[in-house]
Amino acid sequence: MSDVRTRLISTRGVQSKLGIVCSDNVGQSNSVANSPMDAAQHFQRIERAHGPGLIAYVVDDMTPNAESVWHCHVRGQFMYVEAGLLCVRTRTGMWALTAHHVGWMPPGEEHTVTVVEPTRGWGVFVAPWAAASMPPTPSVLGANELMRALVHRAASWADADELDSEQQRIMDVLLDEMRRARIPDDPLHLPMPEDRRLLRIARALLAKPHDTRKLEAWAGWAGLSARSLSRLFRSETGCSFAQWRQQARLVRALERLASGDAVAEVADAMGYASASAFVAMFRRHFGQSPGRYLMARTSA
Repeated sequence: MSDVRTRLISTRGVQSKLGIVCSDNVGQSNSVANSPMDAAQHFQRIERAHGPGLIAYVVDDMTPNAESVWHCHVRGQFMYVEAGLLCVRTRTGMWALTAHHVGWMPPGEEHTVTVVEPTRGWGVFVAPWAAASMPPTPSVLGANELMRALVHRAASWADADELDSEQQRIMDVLLDEMRRARIPDDPLHLPMPEDRRLLRIARALLAKPHDTRKLEAWAGWAGLSARSLSRLFRSETGCSFAQWRQQARLVRALERLASGDAVAEVADAMGYASASAFVAMFRRHFGQSPGRYLMARTSA
């Protein structure tokens, strides 16, 4: 990509500016615990297919930032949110990555990352050969204390080109835990259609979730029949047009709530007639009100 960003990366107190073509917002952090090498060497290391099968890092203070450029990695990437909120977008879908969830990005998968609120967590880059046993598509995983302990152990390793036998065993256990942790129906996944007319509608709804036009009006706007729109939306996303719009509103609402907007403001911005209607929808998905949900995430 030609859009090169300069980010400040800190590794065990060593800071340097680095022009990165393919970069996650992880590079903003002032506390990336992994390596005494400088930022350029660290970036080159994680973008090599050879070398150690696993490279781990812990991030303590990612600050809110705009969406990153579209980019990809040679290695597969796990992104875990311990506290905070990330939004991850691929060419086929969008995820809101909340506390105690792990995002999986296969090697070579183009994506963007938005840090919606102050975030801490950890990440793992795995070599392509080690990623072969993981899901071939982006997905969301659950997390547990064993994963966390293993990643923190791996983040303390020296920058060796190969893992020793003990480190290899830790890597094997961690990847086994990751394989078992996939969430089949993540409520914050928003599948994107491929048909250009449907994609135009989907992008418009994400940009203006308060737009309450009915299916028939959207079909006319995009140049197809209401019946075709209904059929294509279900075949390409696995859900009806109404279900997809509600899911899109939920993802966008979570972004706004995490940024500190009042429930009433978010309800209005999402096109709900009242705050109570929005809260009822939110409770159906998460089992609790927006306030309690965010409070639980903040204290986690």
